[in-house]
Amino acid sequence: MTAQQQRDTPGANPARLGPQQRDASWERLGEQTFDLVVIGGGVVGVGTALDAATRGLRVALVEARDLASGTSSRSSKLFHGGLRYLEQLEFGLVREALRERELMLTRLAPHLVKPVSFLYPLTHRVWERPYTAAGLLMYDTMGGARSVPGQKHLTRAGALRMVPALKRDALIGGIRYFDAQADDARHTMTVARTAAQYGAVVRTSTQVVEFLREADRVSGVRVRDVEDGRETDVRASAVVNCTGVWTDELQRLSGSRGRFRVTASKGVHIVVPRDRIVSESGLILRTEKSVLFVIPWRNHWIIGTTDTEWNLDLAHPAATKHDIDYLLEHVNSVLATPLTHDDIEGVYAGLRPLLAGESEETSKLSREHAVARVAPGLVAIAGGKYTTYRVMAADAVDAASVDLPSRVQSSITDKVPLIGADGYYALVNQADQLAAAHGLHPYRVRHLLDRYGSLVGEVLSLADGRPDLLRPIEKAPDYLRVEAVYAASHEGALHLEDVLARRTRISIEYPHRGVDCAEQVAELVGEVLGWSPETAAKEVEVYRARGEAERESQTEPDDETADARRSEAPEARAKLIEPVS
Repeated sequence: MTAQQQRDTPGANPARLGPQQRDASWERLGEQTFDLVVIGGGVVGVGTALDAATRGLRVALVEARDLASGTSSRSSKLFHGGLRYLEQLEFGLVREALRERELMLTRLAPHLVKPVSFLYPLTHRVWERPYTAAGLLMYDTMGGARSVPGQKHLTRAGALRMVPALKRDALIGGIRYFDAQADDARHTMTVARTAAQYGAVVRTSTQVVEFLREADRVSGVRVRDVEDGRETDVRASAVVNCTGVWTDELQRLSGSRGRFRVTASKGVHIVVPRDRIVSESGLILRTEKSVLFVIPWRNHWIIGTTDTEWNLDLAHPAATKHDIDYLLEHVNSVLATPLTHDDIEGVYAGLRPLLAGESEETSKLSREHAVARVAPGLVAIAGGKYTTYRVMAADAVDAASVDLPSRVQSSITDKVPLIGADGYYALVNQADQLAAAHGLHPYRVRHLLDRYGSLVGEVLSLADGRPDLLRPIEKAPDYLRVEAVYAASHEGALHLEDVLARRTRISIEYPHRGVDCAEQVAELVGEVLGWSPETAAKEVEVYRARGEAERESQTEPDDETADARRSEAPEARAKLIEPVS
C-alpha cells in the first residue's frame, strides 16, 4: 500500500476526522454499545473522551455543533495558574492549574502550549512591590517556574524599556513573570483527535435530542445528525454531560434534577495589530473588578476580558459597544498612544460556565469545578478552568465508573502526549531542511510546527502534486491553502465557519473577519467535502451574514439589542434544534 493509499483508506489513520470516518462513526454509534457516551465537544468533553479511551473504555463523544464551538474557542488563550485566584485564597486551584501548565509545556503538548511573559506595572510605593512579590513567589514555588523563568523586578526605567508603549506616569516600576498560552480551539481539536487515535468515536454535528432509559437509569441517548436530519439511538452504560453553559438545559432534557446550577459569565476580547502597542512583553493590569490582560498573539495583541452575567443566546454571545469601550478605556489608561475602534481587527465573546453561588458578581464566583452523579447512569461536570480540563475529565470518568460493569483503570492522561507532540523537538531542529524540501521559508515551517507539531508532514503531503496548495490564502497570508484542505480532510471541519473561526483564527485576526477570503476557502474545503457550487455559495452567504451580524451587534449599547442583532444570522447547521426545556 502506498503512502497516498494509506492516507485515503478509512481506518488507516484512527486520528483522522474526515468525511469517510464521519460516515463510519455514524454506523458505530447505532450498532455498538459503549461504556461511556460523552456529550459536548469542548475541552472538558474531549478530555473526558481521551481519559476514558486511554483507560480502555469504549467511548463515544457527540457534539451538536463543532469542536470547541462554544467556550473553548473564545478564552483568553492562556494556560495559567490564575495569579488573581491567590488573592481569593483558592490555593488548591492555583497549584492544580500550575501542575497542568507544566505538563502541557513539557510533556503533553509542547507544540501547542508556549511560555509567554507578562509585566505587572507597580503603581503604589512601599507596600505593592513586596505584596506582589510574595504572591509571585508563592506562584513560582507552587510549580510556576520549573519550565519558565521566575519573577524579575524592574525599575520604572527598566519596565519602560521592556514596554515602551506605557505612559511614564502609569507606573513606578514593574515585575515580569511568565505563564503559558495556546490556541484554545486548536488544542481542543487536537485532544479530540488524540481520543480518536485511542479508539473513541468522535462525531460533531450530532445533537442529543433525548435520553434513553431502562427502568430508573439512563441507558444512552438518541442523537440527530444536524446535517441531514437522521436519528439513531446510542446505547451506553453511562452518559457524561460535559456541555458547559448548556449543562442546565441538558439536565432538563434528561428529566433529572441537577445537583448544581451553572451561570454564564460573558468575557469579551478585542484583537489589535502588534505594532499598535510597542512592547516585548504582555501586560496584566488591575481593574476595579478583576484583571485585564494584554496578550501577545503572533502578529497581534489580544486584550481582555470583561466579566458580566449573560442570560441570552448561549451559542452566540454578543459583544456590545459598551464591552469594547470598557476594554479600550482600561488599556488606554496606561498607554502613551491610545487605541481607537479603528485599530480593532477582531472581537470575540465567550461564556464561562461558573458554578452559581450566593454572590451575583460573576467575577467572584468560584472557578472550581463540580462533578455529580445526578441519576443512575448520568454524570454532570461543570465549572473549572480551561487549564485544568484534564483533571476535570479524570474526575468525570471516576464518577461514571460506578455505573460501569467492570473495574475501571486509573487515569493515565498525564502520561499521554497529544498527537503531534512526539518528534516535535527533532523537527524544530530540522525546520530548515523541511522548508527547503517543500520550497517554503523556514519561518513558515516553524509556524506550521507550532500548529501541527510532528503532523506537519501529513499536512504538507496533501500538496504532493498540488504546489498551488503551498501558496498562502489570499487576504489571509498567515495561513497556507493546504491548511484549509487539511481542516476538512483530517480535522473534522464541516462548514466554512469551522475553518475560518476555529481551525484557523482568520475570523479574529484580519479586519475583514474572513469575508474577503471566504470564497477561496469554500472552494478548497468543498473539494474535500464534495460541495456543489450551490452549496459552496450558500456557505459563503451564511458566513458573510454571520460576520455582518457580529459587526452590527458590536455597535449596540446593551446585551439585549446586541443579542437581537447577532441572532439575525442564520445557523450554519440548518437542522439543529433547540433543546427541549
